[in-house]
Amino acid sequence: MFPLKQVRNNLGTCSVFKLWSAVDCMSGKGGSLRIVSIGEVLWDVFEENEFLGGAPLNFSGNLQRLGDSVALVTAVGTDARGILALEKMDTLGLTREFVQITVELPTGTAKVVTDASGSASFVIDRPAAFDLLHADEVVLAKLKKFHPDWIYFGTLAQADSINENVLLQIVHSCNGAKRFYDMNLRTGHWNLGLVQRLSRLATVVKLNDIEAELLFRLTHGEKRFSLVEFCEYWSSAYGVKTICITLGSKGCAVFTDTSLRIFAGYPIAVADTVGAGDAFAAAFLHGLHLGWPLERVAPFANALGAVVASRPGPMPPWTMSDIDLIVCSRKCD
Repeated sequence: MFPLKQVRNNLGTCSVFKLWSAVDCMSGKGGSLRIVSIGEVLWDVFEENEFLGGAPLNFSGNLQRLGDSVALVTAVGTDARGILALEKMDTLGLTREFVQITVELPTGTAKVVTDASGSASFVIDRPAAFDLLHADEVVLAKLKKFHPDWIYFGTLAQADSINENVLLQIVHSCNGAKRFYDMNLRTGHWNLGLVQRLSRLATVVKLNDIEAELLFRLTHGEKRFSLVEFCEYWSSAYGVKTICITLGSKGCAVFTDTSLRIFAGYPIAVADTVGAGDAFAAAFLHGLHLGWPLERVAPFANALGAVVASRPGPMPPWTMSDIDLIVCSRKCD
């Protein structure tokens, strides 16, 4: 059994956190990260409102705010939602260069239901425009010329075998890029074989604690669940260097170098959890690429995830000052 190390979220003083967050995250340093993000764009349909979302879109928008460069590979329809999605991407500063437009299927939608705690469940309409991704020689050449440091992907879009093949083509074309797999398992839109194949592609895997326990049951039967044992197994079986498990309000756990470390979260009033994990992923990869130590990366990711969860919608406006306030809401030692 590998050691489990508990790490307190102690950053010294709030002013120190403000210094590195404001200077490192919003400066020219942030632009050094170049990433190809592949997958779904869809509208999250709540009872009274609709928000543009989809994990790759949310992830990409948050990275763009951090000063990074993102090439989003996705598809929308020619319907009103598709036209509005393109306009929203413009406001987020995301390039449309790799956004494909199809007349065959409508822009994706997901009906969202939140419970009393703000946790969300989704009913996703398929097939949708994002199920028709393609990557011809021209697209692959442009993505290769982009020189991405990382390729981001999830499970939902890759549940279609055509899209999984597109992902493999892009990975092969941009073979120097590391890969970030954010599972986001949605009921009815994944299977164990697909998750295993995608994990084998990944340098970093991110998932939540519920997903970790589910995958442990599927691979270990009735054996008592252990987060450490899950990480040991998944890292060894699929060659994953870093595994990040979000723990809701409790923060996150990060497995790397044969050790699992726990980083405490920030107490907030939850509006809804839609998009919080995507914001967390963006902040985590941003800090990881900049070479920050985990003691810096994980609290930053926890804080941005908390900011997003405290506001309605998958990608509400936020600033670095908002992150500072979340961190400083806890008594500094």
